[in-house]
Amino acid sequence: MVKYNPLDATFAALSDPTRRAILECLSQENVPAAGLMVTSLAKPFDMSLPAISKHLKVLDKAGLLVRKRDGRIHRCSLDAAPMWEAARWISEYRNYWENQLGSLAGFLETFSAREEE
Repeated sequence: MVKYNPLDATFAALSDPTRRAILECLSQENVPAAGLMVTSLAKPFDMSLPAISKHLKVLDKAGLLVRKRDGRIHRCSLDAAPMWEAARWISEYRNYWENQLGSLAGFLETFSAREEE
């Protein structure tokens, strides 16, 4: 059985350009503390409100979005914590690959020095 990893949901949510654009809208400085209404989030996109709602559900399940409901008005705000976790994970692997490439560079330098002799 495969264990569920929250990073899977984060990367799946971030894989779609519409969802990334929604997160970018929510990350702007002029977004009120209460968040943006779903209709405001939907305006820049050429898609139906139900389609936007599906994108918001994916972001919500990934923990990237906080939804608040006040009667019929739904407001959304950004929760960047899952992205920080993804950045930490990427950073660990970046260090690994930088070390591997450093080792490869050392090997190639040694190998080419031997050929020159």
